[in-house]
Amino acid sequence: MGIRPIIKMGNPILRMNAEVVRPEDVHSLISVIPDMITTMREAKGVGLAAPQIGISLRVIIFEIPSSRATSVKGDQPCGIQVLINPKIDPLTSEKELGWEGCLSIPELRGEVPRYTRINYTGLDAEGSPVKSYATGFHARVVQHEVDHLNGILYPERMVDLARLGYIDEFAEAQETQTLKNDITRDGNDNG
Repeated sequence: MGIRPIIKMGNPILRMNAEVVRPEDVHSLISVIPDMITTMREAKGVGLAAPQIGISLRVIIFEIPSSRATSVKGDQPCGIQVLINPKIDPLTSEKELGWEGCLSIPELRGEVPRYTRINYTGLDAEGSPVKSYATGFHARVVQHEVDHLNGILYPERMVDLARLGYIDEFAEAQETQTLKNDITRDGNDNG
């Protein structure tokens, strides 16, 4: 299991439609999938698509940590999930805005609309069929990773590019706003 370099926005592989993995070729991913897992965990990500490590195949991995899951049905924590040739079926037209980052666009975050509830299908690492339901953060991660297989990066999904920025700038702005709120609250309490 090795750590592979994560390619960044600007690399043409990230703009391509990834190739379908034939069921008889699933076994050929035996070294790719462990490398994807190691790479994702080393980068402290929650998902990774094969194109992000320069392999234009329809393979994604993800894991939903308990710190991000809501425990609503479909958004529970889960360990590593492998999806080969994933397909998404939105169960509603309702979308929700949420903050996203991407290992291929380091240090930036953007607010992206995503379907709130989806079914997804594909094959697991052994080539067996997978069918699952997801909502909340879980649904967001699956949609984000499948976008990579279709040559789409999250800024293209954004409705307001003013909501795209560097993580440290957002943190500083949040801290400043919290301080202003504290001062305002304290001023109102005294008077």
